[in-house]
Amino acid sequence: MKYSSNKFDRIKNIQGFTLKKDYVFNVFSFMILALFFGLAILVQTVFVGPIEPLIMGKTTGSIIGVGILLMALPLWSSSIMMIILIWSGMLLGELSSLYPMFAIISLGLILSPSFQIILEWDKAVILRLGKFKKVHGPGIFFIFPVIDRIAREIDTRIRATDFSAEKTLTKDTVPVHVDALAFWMIWDAQKAVLEVENFLEAITLSAQTALRASIGKNRLATLLSDRDLICNEIQQMLDQKTNSWGISILSVEITDIVIPENLEDAMSKVAQAEREKESRVILGSAEVEIAAKFEQAAEHYRDNPTALHLRAMNMAYEGLRQKGSLMVLPSSALDSMNIGSTMGMAALDKIDTIKKENEGGDL
Repeated sequence: MKYSSNKFDRIKNIQGFTLKKDYVFNVFSFMILALFFGLAILVQTVFVGPIEPLIMGKTTGSIIGVGILLMALPLWSSSIMMIILIWSGMLLGELSSLYPMFAIISLGLILSPSFQIILEWDKAVILRLGKFKKVHGPGIFFIFPVIDRIAREIDTRIRATDFSAEKTLTKDTVPVHVDALAFWMIWDAQKAVLEVENFLEAITLSAQTALRASIGKNRLATLLSDRDLICNEIQQMLDQKTNSWGISILSVEITDIVIPENLEDAMSKVAQAEREKESRVILGSAEVEIAAKFEQAAEHYRDNPTALHLRAMNMAYEGLRQKGSLMVLPSSALDSMNIGSTMGMAALDKIDTIKKENEGGDL
């Protein structure tokens, strides 16, 4: 049996490699660096003398490149390295006369990342000399250079994580594949950063484990018909574990349940048989009710032959008046209903009516 080299291949929403950072070198930081650069040029021009255009161009390009590099590598070590490179270039280039400008630029490289901006839904966990200091956000705040660092920015909005359990056996040993979705949020940024290394990975793995445990404790029929019970059970199992991490599981929803095809066909046949059984039961109940009604009608007709004859004649009439209909009646029925005499009297009435109409025409 072959195993994947990555044990998390089947898990979704796992974060990839993320570069560790001490701060966020944002647009605001870039603007502060530009202000320090402008101040450096002003001080150099006023107190030392004008700067040559070539040196000005190279310095401006270097500052822009340093700012872009700090955006890509937001580390205090990167800032200090940039300062060392700037002063080394000044000494190698024999530009000692520009030390006031380079001193102010160096100060700008240290202070510009110290002003941080956090969005409304984020929280920044600050460490000072490796120890927890404070949770900042939202808005603008200041961190001390070198000794303070942003351990992590935490999004406190509600998130959705999908997870699955493949080929898991139910209590009645049916292999199923279940996909589910968990809604959760971080209510304590400090615990989420300090108590667990990667809370997203931990939530996903815990959700998978809870889903497999819940499937193993329930039968397939329960899994298919009572999803809310399964979801509540998984949600409670997860919430008990994640509360100590400052994370709450708001709800769990099962999105799909896949069963083997042969079992699906068998369940379909069982459902069809159940529906046919119910239809036959309903039909039998209707027959019983109809028989009971006929029995009640027979009780009324038994002591009233005239009503019975009238009913029989009405049935014969209803059958004969249909166009193209044919009715076969036994001779005894015709005798009992006196249909012959009745039709004869009707024929005589018709003949008398025709005669009267003819006589009227002769007159």
